[in-house]
Amino acid sequence: MRLFTSKYCEFALGARTFIQSGRRGRSATGSDFCIATSLGIVVPEASFEDTGNGVRVSGEGWFVVNARDLRWFEGEMGLFTMFDSELARFEQVGINIGILRPGEPNAMYHAEDAQEDFLVLSGECLLLVEGEERKLRQWDFVHCPPWTEHVFVGAGDGPCAILMIGARVENEELIYPRSDLALRHNAGVEQETRSGKEAYARFAEIQPGPYRDGALPDTR
Repeated sequence: MRLFTSKYCEFALGARTFIQSGRRGRSATGSDFCIATSLGIVVPEASFEDTGNGVRVSGEGWFVVNARDLRWFEGEMGLFTMFDSELARFEQVGINIGILRPGEPNAMYHAEDAQEDFLVLSGECLLLVEGEERKLRQWDFVHCPPWTEHVFVGAGDGPCAILMIGARVENEELIYPRSDLALRHNAGVEQETRSGKEAYARFAEIQPGPYRDGALPDTR
């Protein structure tokens, strides 16, 4: 298996995808995991399982979980965790946290047919967007409408944590355009492609592991 933070993890876990993916099942008001009562719909609490490298959600329903307790992944595109899992994917949006060390991209420079939004939780990074470069810091928010070309690259002198949220659409389309700007940051493809497999072919497999102390900002 070969996916970012947003896009890198899609292929790393052998599924399309976590930040975006086709929907499955019925809507919340008609889903088969809800229990009907005379008062309406009762949504059960989701189950979790311990993977040995942190927990992952294993059933559908509502839940509360601390990001430090989740299963994390590490590779050449930083550290990542996802709030859903391959066992219980979110139907409408994908949400994860990526932590980039200086110089690390979160994906290959790309665009897709779905909205994505990002919030810098801590640290600094560079946003490469539509051929431009912007420096971001804590609490900067980035909105990417469908087909916005973009990628993030860690900057500053320490890790950068980013909350990433993306819509999930059926029959998702992505493109990885060649960009000289992205290539200068080791965050782009040499030749334009629509294949994630081709775009990430040079990267090693990501490895699961527990949360690394200090990776997320401590607000206590």
